[in-house]
Amino acid sequence: MSEPPQQADPSQGSAPREPEPPPEVVALAEARAAARAQRTFDRADELRDELAAAGWAVRDEPGGGFALTPMAPEVDGSDDRRDEPAVDVSLHWVCEGWPGDIDRAIAGFRAHAGSWTMQFVVADVTGQRRGRWGADVEVVSLPPGTGWATARNTGLERNRGAIVLVLDGSVEPVGDVVTPLAAALADPQVGFAGPFGLVTTDLRRFDEAPGPGPCDALEGYLIAMRREVLERVGGADERFRWYRNADIEWSFRVKDAGLRTEVVEVPVTTHEHRAWASTSLEDRERLSRRNFNRFLDRWRDRWDLVLAGEPARGAGPPSGAR
Repeated sequence: MSEPPQQADPSQGSAPREPEPPPEVVALAEARAAARAQRTFDRADELRDELAAAGWAVRDEPGGGFALTPMAPEVDGSDDRRDEPAVDVSLHWVCEGWPGDIDRAIAGFRAHAGSWTMQFVVADVTGQRRGRWGADVEVVSLPPGTGWATARNTGLERNRGAIVLVLDGSVEPVGDVVTPLAAALADPQVGFAGPFGLVTTDLRRFDEAPGPGPCDALEGYLIAMRREVLERVGGADERFRWYRNADIEWSFRVKDAGLRTEVVEVPVTTHEHRAWASTSLEDRERLSRRNFNRFLDRWRDRWDLVLAGEPARGAGPPSGAR
Protein backbone atom coordinates (compact mmCIF):
# COMPACT_ATOMS: atom_id res chain seq x y z
CA MET A 1 0.00 0.00 0.00
CA SER A 2 1.29 3.48 -0.85
CA GLU A 3 2.33 5.89 1.83
CA PRO A 4 0.02 8.88 2.33
CA PRO A 5 1.04 12.26 0.92
CA GLN A 6 3.68 13.95 3.02
CA GLN A 7 2.50 16.80 5.19
CA ALA A 8 4.45 19.78 6.46
CA ASP A 9 6.07 19.35 9.89
CA PRO A 10 4.45 21.83 12.33
CA SER A 11 7.75 22.05 14.22
CA GLN A 12 9.37 23.87 11.31
CA GLY A 13 8.00 27.27 12.32
CA SER A 14 5.51 29.52 10.58
CA ALA A 15 6.10 28.44 6.95
CA PRO A 16 2.74 28.30 5.16
CA ARG A 17 1.18 24.88 4.80
CA GLU A 18 0.60 23.70 1.27
CA PRO A 19 -3.03 22.80 0.50
CA GLU A 20 -3.96 19.19 1.06
CA PRO A 21 -4.76 17.26 -2.13
CA PRO A 22 -8.43 16.40 -2.56
CA PRO A 23 -9.47 12.75 -2.31
CA GLU A 24 -9.78 12.31 -6.07
CA VAL A 25 -6.18 13.47 -6.54
CA VAL A 26 -4.94 11.08 -3.82
CA ALA A 27 -6.87 8.28 -5.56
CA LEU A 28 -5.10 9.04 -8.86
CA ALA A 29 -1.73 9.04 -7.12
CA GLU A 30 -2.48 5.72 -5.41
CA ALA A 31 -3.57 4.21 -8.73
CA ARG A 32 -0.32 5.42 -10.28
CA ALA A 33 1.74 3.91 -7.46
CA ALA A 34 -0.06 0.60 -7.99
CA ALA A 35 0.62 0.75 -11.74
CA ARG A 36 4.31 1.35 -11.07
CA ALA A 37 4.42 -1.58 -8.66
CA GLN A 38 2.91 -3.75 -11.41
CA ARG A 39 5.46 -2.30 -13.89
CA THR A 40 2.70 -1.01 -16.18
CA PHE A 41 4.67 2.17 -16.76
CA ASP A 42 2.63 3.51 -19.67
CA ARG A 43 -0.46 3.54 -17.44
CA ALA A 44 1.56 5.15 -14.65
CA ASP A 45 2.65 7.91 -17.03
CA GLU A 46 -0.94 8.47 -18.14
CA LEU A 47 -1.96 8.88 -14.49
CA ARG A 48 0.92 11.31 -13.90
CA ASP A 49 -0.43 13.38 -16.82
CA GLU A 50 -3.92 13.29 -15.27
CA LEU A 51 -2.47 14.54 -11.99
CA ALA A 52 -0.65 17.34 -13.81
CA ALA A 53 -3.85 18.30 -15.60
CA ALA A 54 -5.50 18.52 -12.18
CA GLY A 55 -2.72 20.84 -11.03
CA TRP A 56 -0.66 18.43 -8.91
CA ALA A 57 2.91 17.15 -9.24
CA VAL A 58 3.72 13.70 -7.87
CA ARG A 59 7.15 12.73 -6.57
CA ASP A 60 8.03 9.08 -6.08
CA GLU A 61 9.40 8.15 -2.66
CA PRO A 62 11.44 5.13 -1.51
CA GLY A 63 9.40 2.02 -0.85
CA GLY A 64 6.72 2.81 -3.43
CA GLY A 65 5.31 5.85 -1.68
CA PHE A 66 4.66 9.27 -3.14
CA ALA A 67 4.34 12.94 -2.28
CA LEU A 68 1.96 15.43 -3.89
CA THR A 69 2.63 19.13 -4.34
CA PRO A 70 0.48 21.76 -6.07
CA MET A 71 1.83 22.86 -9.44
CA ALA A 72 2.17 26.58 -8.79
CA PRO A 73 5.27 27.72 -10.71
CA GLU A 74 7.43 30.21 -8.87
CA VAL A 75 9.00 32.60 -11.35
CA ASP A 76 11.68 35.24 -10.82
CA GLY A 77 9.46 38.29 -11.25
CA SER A 78 5.73 38.21 -11.89
CA ASP A 79 5.68 40.34 -15.01
CA ASP A 80 5.77 39.01 -18.56
CA ARG A 81 8.87 40.54 -20.11
CA ARG A 82 8.29 39.55 -23.70
CA ASP A 83 7.31 43.10 -24.63
CA GLU A 84 10.43 44.69 -23.19
CA PRO A 85 13.09 45.93 -25.63
CA ALA A 86 14.68 42.82 -27.13
CA VAL A 87 18.24 41.68 -26.57
CA ASP A 88 20.10 40.13 -29.48
CA VAL A 89 19.79 36.54 -28.35
CA SER A 90 17.95 34.66 -25.59
CA LEU A 91 19.45 31.34 -24.45
CA HIS A 92 17.27 28.74 -22.74
CA TRP A 93 18.06 25.60 -20.70
CA VAL A 94 15.94 23.10 -18.76
CA CYS A 95 17.60 21.91 -15.55
CA GLU A 96 16.41 18.41 -14.62
CA GLY A 97 19.62 17.81 -12.66
CA TRP A 98 23.35 18.34 -13.29
CA PRO A 99 23.39 22.15 -12.89
CA GLY A 100 27.17 22.12 -13.33
CA ASP A 101 26.63 21.33 -17.02
CA ILE A 102 24.62 24.53 -17.39
CA ASP A 103 27.32 26.41 -15.45
CA ARG A 104 29.83 25.27 -18.07
CA ALA A 105 27.59 26.18 -21.00
CA ILE A 106 26.74 29.65 -19.70
CA ALA A 107 30.41 30.34 -18.98
CA GLY A 108 31.22 29.43 -22.57
CA PHE A 109 28.59 31.74 -24.01
CA ARG A 110 29.73 34.56 -21.75
CA ALA A 111 33.33 34.06 -22.87
CA HIS A 112 32.44 34.16 -26.56
CA ALA A 113 29.59 36.70 -26.53
CA GLY A 114 31.53 39.33 -28.46
CA SER A 115 29.19 42.23 -29.21
CA TRP A 116 26.03 40.13 -28.89
CA THR A 117 23.73 41.06 -26.00
CA MET A 118 22.40 37.95 -24.28
CA GLN A 119 19.61 36.86 -21.96
CA PHE A 120 20.11 33.61 -20.02
CA VAL A 121 17.06 31.64 -18.82
CA VAL A 122 17.00 28.38 -16.84
CA ALA A 123 13.74 26.51 -16.26
CA ASP A 124 14.57 24.55 -13.11
CA VAL A 125 12.64 21.54 -11.82
CA THR A 126 15.24 20.53 -9.19
CA GLY A 127 15.09 23.28 -6.56
CA GLN A 128 18.62 24.52 -7.20
CA ARG A 129 19.46 27.82 -5.56
CA ARG A 130 18.65 30.62 -7.94
CA GLY A 131 21.84 32.55 -7.26
CA ARG A 132 24.16 29.78 -8.43
CA TRP A 133 24.04 30.86 -12.08
CA GLY A 134 24.68 34.57 -11.51
CA ALA A 135 22.58 37.71 -11.31
CA ASP A 136 22.19 37.88 -15.09
CA VAL A 137 20.43 34.48 -15.26
CA GLU A 138 16.64 34.35 -14.97
CA VAL A 139 15.52 31.21 -13.15
CA VAL A 140 11.99 29.87 -13.56
CA SER A 141 11.33 27.50 -10.64
CA LEU A 142 8.95 24.62 -11.38
CA PRO A 143 7.68 21.73 -9.23
CA PRO A 144 9.56 18.42 -9.37
CA GLY A 145 7.90 16.13 -11.88
CA THR A 146 7.17 18.90 -14.40
CA GLY A 147 7.47 17.41 -17.87
CA TRP A 148 10.37 18.36 -20.13
CA ALA A 149 8.27 20.17 -22.75
CA THR A 150 6.23 22.06 -20.15
CA ALA A 151 9.44 23.22 -18.47
CA ARG A 152 10.93 24.19 -21.82
CA ASN A 153 7.89 26.23 -22.82
CA THR A 154 7.65 27.95 -19.45
CA GLY A 155 11.22 29.14 -19.86
CA LEU A 156 10.53 30.28 -23.42
CA GLU A 157 7.71 32.46 -22.14
CA ARG A 158 10.44 34.66 -20.65
CA ASN A 159 12.07 35.18 -24.02
CA ARG A 160 13.23 38.71 -24.90
CA GLY A 161 15.65 37.84 -27.69
CA ALA A 162 15.38 38.58 -31.39
CA ILE A 163 17.07 35.18 -31.79
CA VAL A 164 16.16 32.27 -29.51
CA LEU A 165 18.55 29.42 -28.67
CA VAL A 166 17.13 26.21 -27.20
CA LEU A 167 20.02 24.41 -25.49
CA ASP A 168 21.09 21.38 -23.50
CA GLY A 169 23.81 21.53 -20.87
CA SER A 170 25.81 18.85 -22.71
CA VAL A 171 26.75 21.41 -25.40
CA GLU A 172 29.66 23.73 -24.59
CA PRO A 173 30.53 26.65 -26.89
CA VAL A 174 34.24 26.98 -27.68
CA GLY A 175 33.86 29.99 -29.98
CA ASP A 176 31.28 32.38 -31.41
CA VAL A 177 28.20 30.22 -31.86
CA VAL A 178 25.69 33.01 -32.46
CA THR A 179 27.15 34.65 -35.59
CA PRO A 180 26.89 31.64 -37.95
CA LEU A 181 23.41 30.84 -36.65
CA ALA A 182 22.27 34.44 -37.10
CA ALA A 183 23.64 34.39 -40.66
CA ALA A 184 21.57 31.29 -41.45
CA LEU A 185 18.45 32.74 -39.86
CA ALA A 186 18.81 35.89 -41.99
CA ASP A 187 17.20 33.76 -44.71
CA PRO A 188 13.46 34.13 -43.99
CA GLN A 189 12.85 30.61 -45.31
CA VAL A 190 14.98 29.06 -42.55
CA GLY A 191 12.92 28.31 -39.46
CA PHE A 192 15.30 26.21 -37.33
CA ALA A 193 19.10 26.25 -37.52
CA GLY A 194 21.60 24.20 -35.55
CA PRO A 195 24.59 21.88 -35.79
CA PHE A 196 22.90 18.54 -35.14
CA GLY A 197 20.73 17.58 -38.10
CA LEU A 198 18.76 14.42 -38.88
CA VAL A 199 17.53 12.89 -42.14
CA THR A 200 15.11 10.06 -42.89
CA THR A 201 14.06 8.04 -45.90
CA ASP A 202 11.12 6.21 -44.32
CA LEU A 203 9.74 8.42 -41.51
CA ARG A 204 10.64 5.62 -39.12
CA ARG A 205 14.38 5.92 -38.63
CA PHE A 206 16.27 9.21 -38.39
CA ASP A 207 20.04 9.31 -38.95
CA GLU A 208 22.68 12.00 -38.65
CA ALA A 209 22.62 14.51 -41.51
CA PRO A 210 25.74 14.28 -43.73
CA GLY A 211 26.74 17.94 -43.41
CA PRO A 212 25.61 21.57 -43.58
CA GLY A 213 22.43 22.37 -45.47
CA PRO A 214 18.76 21.39 -45.34
CA CYS A 215 17.78 18.47 -43.13
CA ASP A 216 14.60 16.71 -42.06
CA ALA A 217 14.84 17.66 -38.37
CA LEU A 218 17.19 19.20 -35.83
CA GLU A 219 18.19 17.66 -32.53
CA GLY A 220 17.23 19.73 -29.52
CA TYR A 221 20.71 19.93 -28.02
CA LEU A 222 21.07 23.27 -29.85
CA ILE A 223 18.35 24.83 -31.99
CA ALA A 224 18.23 28.49 -33.02
CA MET A 225 15.18 30.32 -34.34
CA ARG A 226 13.97 33.85 -34.87
CA ARG A 227 11.56 35.17 -32.28
CA GLU A 228 8.74 35.39 -34.81
CA VAL A 229 9.15 31.70 -35.68
CA LEU A 230 8.65 30.75 -32.04
CA GLU A 231 5.55 32.94 -31.87
CA ARG A 232 4.22 31.52 -35.14
CA VAL A 233 4.88 27.81 -34.59
CA GLY A 234 4.74 27.65 -30.81
CA GLY A 235 6.90 25.72 -28.38
CA ALA A 236 7.45 22.03 -27.77
CA ASP A 237 4.45 19.70 -27.65
CA GLU A 238 3.68 19.35 -23.93
CA ARG A 239 2.64 15.73 -24.32
CA PHE A 240 6.37 15.02 -24.40
CA ARG A 241 7.28 14.63 -20.73
CA TRP A 242 10.67 13.22 -21.76
CA TYR A 243 12.88 15.00 -24.27
CA ARG A 244 13.48 12.19 -26.77
CA ASN A 245 11.91 12.76 -30.24
CA ALA A 246 10.17 15.96 -29.14
CA ASP A 247 12.68 17.83 -31.31
CA ILE A 248 11.65 15.86 -34.41
CA GLU A 249 7.99 16.69 -33.84
CA TRP A 250 8.84 20.35 -33.29
CA SER A 251 10.94 20.43 -36.47
CA PHE A 252 8.09 19.01 -38.53
CA ARG A 253 5.76 21.73 -37.29
CA VAL A 254 8.31 24.28 -38.46
CA LYS A 255 8.45 22.64 -41.90
CA ASP A 256 4.67 22.39 -42.02
CA ALA A 257 4.68 26.18 -41.67
CA GLY A 258 6.62 26.39 -44.95
CA LEU A 259 10.07 26.87 -43.40
CA ARG A 260 13.31 24.87 -43.60
CA THR A 261 15.37 23.18 -40.94
CA GLU A 262 19.05 23.81 -41.63
CA VAL A 263 22.32 22.29 -40.41
CA VAL A 264 24.89 25.00 -39.57
CA GLU A 265 28.44 24.32 -38.40
CA VAL A 266 29.21 26.07 -35.10
CA PRO A 267 32.15 25.82 -32.67
CA VAL A 268 30.90 23.57 -29.87
CA THR A 269 32.10 20.60 -27.86
CA THR A 270 29.60 17.95 -26.79
CA HIS A 271 29.75 16.20 -23.44
CA GLU A 272 27.78 13.29 -22.02
CA HIS A 273 24.04 13.80 -22.30
CA ARG A 274 23.04 13.15 -18.73
CA ALA A 275 19.31 12.53 -19.18
CA TRP A 276 20.10 9.75 -21.65
CA ALA A 277 23.03 8.28 -19.71
CA SER A 278 21.13 8.22 -16.41
CA THR A 279 18.08 6.44 -17.88
CA SER A 280 17.97 2.64 -17.94
CA LEU A 281 17.99 0.86 -21.29
CA GLU A 282 14.47 -0.42 -20.62
CA ASP A 283 13.15 3.07 -19.90
CA ARG A 284 15.02 4.59 -22.83
CA GLU A 285 13.33 2.19 -25.24
CA ARG A 286 9.91 2.57 -23.66
CA LEU A 287 9.95 6.37 -23.47
CA SER A 288 11.52 6.78 -26.91
CA ARG A 289 8.97 4.48 -28.53
CA ARG A 290 6.06 6.20 -26.84
CA ASN A 291 7.29 9.64 -27.93
CA PHE A 292 7.99 8.42 -31.45
CA ASN A 293 4.46 7.05 -31.69
CA ARG A 294 3.22 10.52 -30.73
CA PHE A 295 5.24 11.91 -33.63
CA LEU A 296 3.81 9.31 -36.02
CA ASP A 297 0.25 9.97 -34.91
CA ARG A 298 0.45 13.33 -36.66
CA TRP A 299 3.18 13.06 -39.27
CA ARG A 300 3.28 9.43 -40.52
CA ASP A 301 2.06 10.28 -44.06
CA ARG A 302 3.67 13.70 -44.54
CA TRP A 303 6.17 12.70 -47.22
CA ASP A 304 5.99 16.26 -48.57
CA LEU A 305 8.00 17.31 -45.52
CA VAL A 306 10.78 14.73 -46.10
CA LEU A 307 13.75 15.66 -48.28
CA ALA A 308 13.92 12.19 -49.84
CA GLY A 309 10.21 12.12 -50.65
CA GLU A 310 7.98 9.07 -50.40
CA PRO A 311 9.82 5.73 -50.53
CA ALA A 312 9.03 3.14 -53.16
CA ARG A 313 8.11 0.57 -50.52
CA GLY A 314 6.15 0.82 -47.31
CA ALA A 315 8.05 1.55 -44.14
CA GLY A 316 8.45 -0.91 -41.31
CA PRO A 317 7.00 -0.59 -37.82
CA PRO A 318 8.16 2.34 -35.71
CA SER A 319 11.20 1.60 -33.60
CA GLY A 320 11.66 4.88 -31.78
CA ALA A 321 15.25 4.90 -33.08
CA ARG A 322 17.08 8.05 -34.04
